[in-house]
Amino acid sequence: MGFWFFMLVMALLIPVTMLGVGWLFMKKAPKDIDYVFGYRTRRSMKNEATWAFAHRYIGRLWFICGLILLPIAVIPMLLVIGKDADTVGTTGGILTVIQLLPLAGSIIPTEKALKKHFDESGRPR
Repeated sequence: MGFWFFMLVMALLIPVTMLGVGWLFMKKAPKDIDYVFGYRTRRSMKNEATWAFAHRYIGRLWFICGLILLPIAVIPMLLVIGKDADTVGTTGGILTVIQLLPLAGSIIPTEKALKKHFDESGRPR
């Protein structure tokens, strides 16, 4: 049961992080454009406007994805309560890989939105 609980916590890390960071980014982008924290791409770091827009946009995406991923993480883990460690571990591993797809995939729509709303110099269209 201890391993199952550990895997449940691990399966919840990505959705909970997406909810928390998504909410944070929707409300307020990191103050400074830096190379340590935040949504850092060449296009998002052009100026303050692109930086704020990118964070609001990806924050919304991550928040929504986090809400969707929460039940997707919990339900399969509930189905493997009491199963052997291999089944629990495999289920948790598969859930983690599935959760990484929207986490990383959110870069594509964010970059498209930046390209749509800002020119190459970072000026609003």
